[in-house]
Amino acid sequence: MTAGEAGGDDPRLVSLRDGRQSPAALDICRGVVRLLASHGLASVAELPLPNGRRADVVGLSDSGGIWIVEIKSSIEDLRADGKWPEYRDYSDQLFFAVRPDFPLSALPEDTGLILADRYGGEIIRPSQEARLSGARRKSMMLRFARAAALRLTALADPEMMSSG
Repeated sequence: MTAGEAGGDDPRLVSLRDGRQSPAALDICRGVVRLLASHGLASVAELPLPNGRRADVVGLSDSGGIWIVEIKSSIEDLRADGKWPEYRDYSDQLFFAVRPDFPLSALPEDTGLILADRYGGEIIRPSQEARLSGARRKSMMLRFARAAALRLTALADPEMMSSG
């Protein structure tokens, strides 16, 4: 496994809001994180993946299950994004999360579906499960753990993170 696969020291691992997320997407993200927590999953938003893509939300269960949630804040957002199938290789379950007023018929039927707003969310359609290989799971768990630890460090000691 390379340093890139494990997350390395990529400064993007501490960037939660880099200006690319709309207020609507941030609200959906908040609701998704709350929903995943209610299902016993810890979450990391904006997690860079080994393939260079960035997952909107990655959830990790206590048994090591990995969920990726792709947030779509508008139909234009969905139409402009063709990269989401590449997330399948890094998750046991893949979901789309949208606001309740989103046109659901536009979403792929072979993914899970979450309706969310800033207060919470609901799983409307479960995701098909495709278990990761052991090596891929380890890589994702290391990436998740490093991102979470680096973000906690940045909160506890912002000066240390800016000097590195």
